[in-house]
Parts: sequence; structure tokens; C-alpha cells
Amino acid sequence: MRIKTYGMIKPYIKQSGLLSLLFVGLASLSGCGLFGGGAKGGGDMGELVGVGEREGWVMTTPYGMVPIPAGTFHMGQADEDVGATQINHNKQVTIGNFFMDDTEITNNEFRQFITSVLEDSASTLGEQFIRDNYYPDTTVFTKDFTHHMGDPLQEYYFWHPAYDNYPVVGVNWEAAKVFCQWRTEYLNDYRSSVGEWPMPNFRLPSEAEWEYAARGGRDMAKYPWGNPYLRNSKGCMLANFKPGRGNYYDDGFAYTSPVGFYFANDYNLYDMAGNVSEWTQDAFNPASVPLVWDLNPEYKDENEPRKVIRGGSWKDVAFFLETGTRAYEYKDSTRAYIGFRCAMTHLGRSSGAEF
Repeated sequence: MRIKTYGMIKPYIKQSGLLSLLFVGLASLSGCGLFGGGAKGGGDMGELVGVGEREGWVMTTPYGMVPIPAGTFHMGQADEDVGATQINHNKQVTIGNFFMDDTEITNNEFRQFITSVLEDSASTLGEQFIRDNYYPDTTVFTKDFTHHMGDPLQEYYFWHPAYDNYPVVGVNWEAAKVFCQWRTEYLNDYRSSVGEWPMPNFRLPSEAEWEYAARGGRDMAKYPWGNPYLRNSKGCMLANFKPGRGNYYDDGFAYTSPVGFYFANDYNLYDMAGNVSEWTQDAFNPASVPLVWDLNPEYKDENEPRKVIRGGSWKDVAFFLETGTRAYEYKDSTRAYIGFRCAMTHLGRSSGAEF
């Protein structure tokens, strides 16, 4: 409701002797066309029609990503709390439309980031990249595990073409965020060069977005493929993980697998369980569930060095593959079993059959 205020300020104006000056000023402004002069030559006939010559916006799906429709789900544990952690009680939340990489970022995709930054002398990330050393730490294969022959992987995993399509590891939370920043600049520099509007920023998914996407539209699903088994009807493993003590190869791979090797979930996302755990945007707090809002929740704490990781990895038992299991790692840590994928916010209302 619009409230006229001149009646309230009139006594004050009279007292200050400024009433006549106010009327003179208003008349002057009106004469200058600052009030109501917009129709002159504008073609809008004095009507409120908005600013013209603004082309429409069509949200396109970035290459390598899939659209995740908005919806409501029950975030939290979908089975018993084996660890008795009490940190993932169920809470109904709503998630808006967004995009997500269909696989984890691969070694070769991360290599494109390194090459681009180091070759582009104008890049704002070049100096930061060199100073903070965002190369993948391949020594993780020897230092993460006691008395383990990790030297071959340390030497070949990132640099050899045999592993180009495998998920990048040895990347800390900060490096993952810098990758998202570079990817945003890389795409929007091109779009600007061809006269197109910039796309939203690439970023790490929130913990809630990640869990919602992992369930693939199956509310309360224990795993991305549903419930409750880890093998399909033919006896084949449905993810890359550690099925039993000392048994890493039963799923077909002793370490990581190529991305997209196992079946996708109903949102066409691969490896949302197993292969590598994935960084999310959220800081970790064991009591964050009741604290965050129930619409696009994200727990933020710049002073918290622990960041949420999700999905379990090639070296984890099945409990960590569950869609509701929460875990964390320190943001400056690099591990042989943690990677990431990117997300992007969808702008405007979804159109067509995309959502």
C-alpha cells in the first residue's frame, strides 16, 4: 500500500519556513521532465513497460551437466544410524532447480584447467595458482595408507593418458573452488566474445543439493539406485567401493574406476555412490540439520576448517555410500579418495521438457 507522506511533513515544513521552497523545487523538477517526462519520444505512450531492447534469456544446459528439477525431499538418514552419530536426522527440505556435472571432474578436465591458467598471462588466477600450488597431490597414494605400494599411482595417476577419464583426486577444497572460478571465467569469456549474456557461476554443490541429486527423485532411498541391495539381479556390483574386509576388487576395480562406468541414477548422474567422495560447499557441523533453513539449506561458517564430503569412495564400506551418510575432511587436506563435481544455479523459470 502506498502511503502519502506530505501530510505528515507539512507541519515541519511550515515550522522551518521551507514550504514555498518545496513547491518551487517540485515545479522546477516537473518542468525539467524528471517527473512524468519519460513519454517524450519513447514510444511507450506514457505507460510503464520496462526498459526496451533487452533480449530474452534462455537457460541452456552447460556441456557435461544435467538439469536437476526442483522438488521436496526428506534429507537425512534412510536406514539405521550404524555409527550412532545422531548427526543426520530427517528433515523435509525444498531444493530449487540447478545443474550438476553428470560425472566427477576427471584428470583430463582438471589438466585443461591447469594448462589454461598457466598459458593465459592475463588470467587473474595464474599468480594465485602458482603461489598456492593447486596441482593435484599425487603423493596421496603413498601417504594416505600405511605400508602401501602406492608409487606406481603416484607416478602415473594424474599425468599418464591411461587415467585421463578417471576422477581427479589429491585436490583440496580450496583448489576445487578455484577450479569452479576458472570454469566460470572460461565459459563467460567466450560468451562475452559472441555477444551473449553470462551464465551463472559454477560452484560446488551444497550438501543438501548433493543429497537431493544423489537420490534421483527417490525420496528416502538408501542408495542412488534405490533400496536395499548393492548388486543387481545378475550379481554385478552397482558401485565402486570396498565390499568386505580386504576385498577391493569384487566390483571390478582395485582403486578408482573410470567415471560413468556404473549405471546412472534417475537424474542421469553417475558415481553418486563410491569411486571418490566429493567435496560440497558446506562447512561441517554435527548439529547443522536443525539450524539451516528448509529451503535450499546451506551451512556457512568461515571459521570452520571442516567441510562436508559425500558419497563414499573406492576404499569405503557400504555405509558411506548411503545417500544420507555425512562425513567431513579438513579443507586443506588432499586425499586419494576425494574428488568433486560442479553445480550451477538455474536462472528463471524452467522451460520446455528440461525440468
